[in-house]
Amino acid sequence: MDRAAEDDLISCAARILEQRVIQGEPLTDPNAATDFLRMRLSGLDREVFFLVLLDTRHRVIATEVAFMGTIDGAEVHPRVVAQMALKHNAAAVICAHNHPSHNPEPSAADRAVTVQLKQALSLLDVRLLDHFVVTAKECTSLAARG
Repeated sequence: MDRAAEDDLISCAARILEQRVIQGEPLTDPNAATDFLRMRLSGLDREVFFLVLLDTRHRVIATEVAFMGTIDGAEVHPRVVAQMALKHNAAAVICAHNHPSHNPEPSAADRAVTVQLKQALSLLDVRLLDHFVVTAKECTSLAARG
């Protein structure tokens, strides 16, 4: 199978998985969240900051690419994330971004933006449930790390 056919197959699988997540059960299982996020973000060649917007029962309302970055960073603005949460009337948010370097360790900037997002969203009664750093082989949860 050539690279283009593989990419098409992966893209199709990602769309199917996203539809199942959006139409399915609450996204409370960390393994389901990491599988979904790895499928969406792991193969990208630049950083992408991604949002999963949830209702009060943690069912997926929508997913959005919030920011596109470069090979080693993406600028994240809490104001834009808050606008997206309000636009979808989200009660909770899971955010994630990939590391094209394949290093699953959150940077100091990753931890700082998580704190900023949590504070900004809490003012709007929107909970930030987690922030994941995604690579092809691993998905690191900042919530699990405290």
